[in-house]
Amino acid sequence: MRQRRAALTRRLITTAAATAILAAVPAAGQTTVTIPPVSVGAGLQTSTVFTDWASSDSTTTFPLNSVRLYVSGGVMEGVKYMFNTEYTGNPGVIGVLDAAAQFEFSEKFNIWAGRFLPPSDRANLYGPYYSSHWSTFTDGVQDGYPFAYVGRNNGVMYWGQFDKVKVSAGAFDGQTTTGSATVLGAGRVQIDFWDPEAGYYLNGTYYGQKNLLAVGVAGQVQGSDRAAYNADFLMERKVTGGGAVTIEAELAKYDQLGGYNADYLQSQGGYILGAYLFPGQVGKGRIQLLGKFAKATFERGLTLDDIDYDQKTTELNLNYVMKEHNARVMFFFKNTDFSAVRQSNTQIGVGFQLQM
Repeated sequence: MRQRRAALTRRLITTAAATAILAAVPAAGQTTVTIPPVSVGAGLQTSTVFTDWASSDSTTTFPLNSVRLYVSGGVMEGVKYMFNTEYTGNPGVIGVLDAAAQFEFSEKFNIWAGRFLPPSDRANLYGPYYSSHWSTFTDGVQDGYPFAYVGRNNGVMYWGQFDKVKVSAGAFDGQTTTGSATVLGAGRVQIDFWDPEAGYYLNGTYYGQKNLLAVGVAGQVQGSDRAAYNADFLMERKVTGGGAVTIEAELAKYDQLGGYNADYLQSQGGYILGAYLFPGQVGKGRIQLLGKFAKATFERGLTLDDIDYDQKTTELNLNYVMKEHNARVMFFFKNTDFSAVRQSNTQIGVGFQLQM
């Protein structure tokens, strides 16, 4: 009976960022049980978007872009887990975002197994919630790596932090990622020339909390003839009074692996992003101005009717940052111009993001 009561007590405890919880045992002299800390959080992105299509009627939509539940905790010293879910607006479908066992014995030696973000470009490693801009993963360049679910793959990986150098490498299930049973290999090396970035996952901006000059290269291969690789860059410099200047860039190529259009065997391109976070508060937040330009080329269509085409994407943001990545409102303008195949469009909207 005592064991059943203790188990029920553990199931009912869902406190965020608990440091130590003791399960009381009524019998005198019996040893108490320490329950490892559990952290619970959530994220929400929703928006209002007006789209002007080049050859069809304009539309106004109110998408629920993303809802996430985060759960993580420790099992013992150096052994942790994370379990995160995501609802992406598909009615009735909630997917497993991350589900990983994390063996983190030192900064230099960490093993993750399960589902998580594989070694890839910075954009994939920060995702939509920790980016500088709103319209992530729409430019034909940023994070075109193949995935099983929302950028994640199933596999096992090593990563290590060596002062200002971060390395990672892993093997991932090809069947769930690309439909081929051949194992997919992935690796990344990053150098931080100024302040180091701790941990495996990254940010697109630190809103003036760090001085960054980071260069990364990453690649994935499947078999002898399928590959994707990129080089990415982030510079962020503090401005007196609490502001920041941010410059981000990437070059990427997808050769029969990943890409934004499955009807084309090869695509390549690059983007550059610049942002300025004004120092000083305006009400409850700070103002950030941002601009981004990207160009991608799609080649080698699967059929003779699939002609090569280019995509050019221009995005402007006026962001109101109240609590960095945890509370922000992002007004955006995005123009996407296709030279052929797909329909060009212009979008104007506002995105809302909250996390806890």
